Amino acid sequence: MIDKRRVVVTGLGLITPLGIGTDKSWNALIEGKSGIGKITQFDASAFPTQIAGEVDGFNPEDFIEPKEIKKMDRFIQFAIAAAQMAVDDSGIKITEANADRVGVIVGAGMGGLRSIEQYHKVLLERGPRRITPFFIPMLIINLASGHISIKFGAKGPNSAAVTACATGTHSIGDAFRLIQRGYADVMIAGGTEAVITPLGIGGFNAMKALSTRNDEPEKASRPFDRDRDGFVMGEGAGVIILESLDSALQRGARIYAEIIGYGMTADAYHITSPSPDGEGAAKCMAATLKDAGVSPEVVDYINAHGTSTKQGDELETAAIKAVFGEHAYKLCVSSTKSMTGHLLGAAGGVEAIVSILSIYKGVVPPTINLDNPDPECDLDYVPHKSRQMTVNYAISNSFGFGGTNACLLFKRFEN
Repeated sequence: MIDKRRVVVTGLGLITPLGIGTDKSWNALIEGKSGIGKITQFDASAFPTQIAGEVDGFNPEDFIEPKEIKKMDRFIQFAIAAAQMAVDDSGIKITEANADRVGVIVGAGMGGLRSIEQYHKVLLERGPRRITPFFIPMLIINLASGHISIKFGAKGPNSAAVTACATGTHSIGDAFRLIQRGYADVMIAGGTEAVITPLGIGGFNAMKALSTRNDEPEKASRPFDRDRDGFVMGEGAGVIILESLDSALQRGARIYAEIIGYGMTADAYHITSPSPDGEGAAKCMAATLKDAGVSPEVVDYINAHGTSTKQGDELETAAIKAVFGEHAYKLCVSSTKSMTGHLLGAAGGVEAIVSILSIYKGVVPPTINLDNPDPECDLDYVPHKSRQMTVNYAISNSFGFGGTNACLLFKRFEN
């Protein structure tokens, strides 16, 4: 049997529609603020959906050399910025002595869609010779991890999960396993996304997946509410530093929480719809608890996938009941997508950080806009206002197109 090492979280980096930086985003979440507004990145007046969770005021030059910026799509810029925040927060120093033991797994769900649209237009209007030689590196998803690895000199495992809305969670879970099994001592892990573009919005509109509550942007994302009408797209990045406990203790690092469980399952049902009764999600949460070796009754908080879609919210609620039984009514469940929108491939990274901070700070963020609860959604979703409470164990759920499911379990650190 493999001797599994303990793994802890020592650094956090957040970029969301609520703010640039972990403190700004977290404080806005706790205050129940919405980051949803009218789309400004393109003219959306002809689209059924004209709202999104945009990141305002992001200046890539704050994090990246100006000459490098033109080589990167916005999703890569977000990833580098969030990684820089996480590395700075952790205090980790990557040197020639430890570089081989430091790795990166940062993924995205859709990648450089903005660059594809931009250079398809260049191709049509100006011809193939005007396509930048940086076009391919701008759009492929693993270049987020690649650029981070180059920037920090991390020479250990380097990969990128691409699992739709479960991307950030799979990235962190896979990084956790690499440290746990001794392949690395430190991992930079998370998710990033930036697809508030005509094709991105238009494509999800064609699926009738997005809210069209254009007149009330701040009220459009309303998970578990009877009047929800689809999700709201967001953008940003969430990146964390995972570290072996021995490494963290040796350098006297601040430890936010310990990661103890990771589960992954497939619905094997439909390309976009979740399996009936939430079977895949339930098995994923159960697998996470089994991996951690804890009973369902220890869990205090679940950061739900909670996208504000009719079917998804009901089935996630059913899945939680199936796994937790009567305890489902005793734990807190909230969807921070009610404030950030759905960051797709970045969602799992962002929501892992929310779960970690709920443990570290003893506060559970709310589900806003829960004015008329769906009768099928009858758990404690922490409506409207955050709640101060001791959180010892927190689960973060992510369920993606293609029936891919991922869950993480964090616990309060005790040496």
